[in-house]
Amino acid sequence: MIIGREEEQRILLSAAQSEYSELVAVYGRRRVGKTYLIRETFGYKFTFQHTGLSNGKTKDQLFSFAISLRDAGYDDCPIPQSWLEAFSLLSHYLKNTTDEKKIIFLDELPWMDTPRSNFLSAFEHFWNGWASARKDIVLIICGSATSWIINKVINDHGGLHNRVTQRIALQPFTLRECELFVLNKGLEMSRYQIAECYMVLGGIPFYWSLLEKGLSLPQNLDKIFFAKNGKLVNEFKLLYASLFKSPEQYIDVVTALGQKKTGMTREEILDITDKQSGGSLSKVLDELEYCGFIRRYNGYGKKSKQTIYQLIDNYTLFYFKFVQQNVNNDEHFWSVSVDSAIHRAWSGLAFERLCLAHIQQIKVKLGISGVLGNIFSWRKEADENSDGAQIDLLIDRNDQVINICEMKYSLSEYSIDAEYERKLRNKKSAFIDATNTRKAVHLTMVTTYGIRQNSHSGIVQSEVILEDLFK
Repeated sequence: MIIGREEEQRILLSAAQSEYSELVAVYGRRRVGKTYLIRETFGYKFTFQHTGLSNGKTKDQLFSFAISLRDAGYDDCPIPQSWLEAFSLLSHYLKNTTDEKKIIFLDELPWMDTPRSNFLSAFEHFWNGWASARKDIVLIICGSATSWIINKVINDHGGLHNRVTQRIALQPFTLRECELFVLNKGLEMSRYQIAECYMVLGGIPFYWSLLEKGLSLPQNLDKIFFAKNGKLVNEFKLLYASLFKSPEQYIDVVTALGQKKTGMTREEILDITDKQSGGSLSKVLDELEYCGFIRRYNGYGKKSKQTIYQLIDNYTLFYFKFVQQNVNNDEHFWSVSVDSAIHRAWSGLAFERLCLAHIQQIKVKLGISGVLGNIFSWRKEADENSDGAQIDLLIDRNDQVINICEMKYSLSEYSIDAEYERKLRNKKSAFIDATNTRKAVHLTMVTTYGIRQNSHSGIVQSEVILEDLFK
């Protein structure tokens, strides 16, 4: 059963019903459910399907391709000596099939592009010289190496330029989709627990599939991350190696970004990763953004040259904070850390990331889903005349309103005391004074269970609670 993914299924099925041949590119990070989506949508029935070999040499890739052709029904298929021959064999097979619409699924396509194999030119020739000239071909290409698909196929300036007819950048699940996944799996979890699990696993379906019935959330996370044979103990290296051909420089950048929760400028990253050149860093940052590990944003009123890059991948941040630091190999690390100060500090920052991943849901709750607006952060350094101030989420709306969003994670209603009210007033005042904005500035609190009404809560204009993020 597919959870969510309605729009993605619509795109795939519309391609199958098109009166012309279609080239569909599906990409997204490892474990996000690309292959599952495609197979489930088409009921596991393809005219031809093939998966590239991880780290396979050209000879092995070609041999494997021939095996896939034989499995599809081309009984006497010879072993091709080149990719041109391989695609020629594929076209020969397809011409002799009786399927009205020939659905071809090439999974992990980037793995087939081995050095000096001329794979891309052969693939381009197959599509441009044969498949696109027919009306009965649906060619679906897929891969975790998102940067490869974007740079080599979608943004290609050669023979594949503008040849992709449909693209699906498969995103992680939202909180609502994770809840549906949990219900389908028969797990007993409250929305508070689902939110905390999301703060660890993000919306990666495979990670959620590892949760077991009968175990509490801390027990599940211990078993997945900290047990000797935990399923995600070694995921970090596999994750980046599956996405990037030279993962070390990407790991260097995310490691640097993991040191500063609000993110860094390009220059700050260069200073820390002194092995990176300016050009290669731009490529690395672009590709990390394509894959959803980082986001780039501008501070309010800042120029594009002052763009901030922030690490937002929940799994990576959890790995840096806890898995990597579990030097004593404590198999019950998470269970014994639940009520600790380090867990509480992590929860606050992780909840902020959860909110940033659900900005559309926040806008719906505020009644501004149809209003154009930009997302910023803002920061004022302390000086001799005033304290510093920082706003992590600021919604600058086109209807002359700015929402300053404060995000607080707590076990019950959040109580604003006199000191925090003073901080909120100072933050709002500092923002207005520094930016000279003429827009109305509203203070919005995003919390787990709402704001407790007291003599200090009147400063808040609007509220968003955890339940709203599940919409």
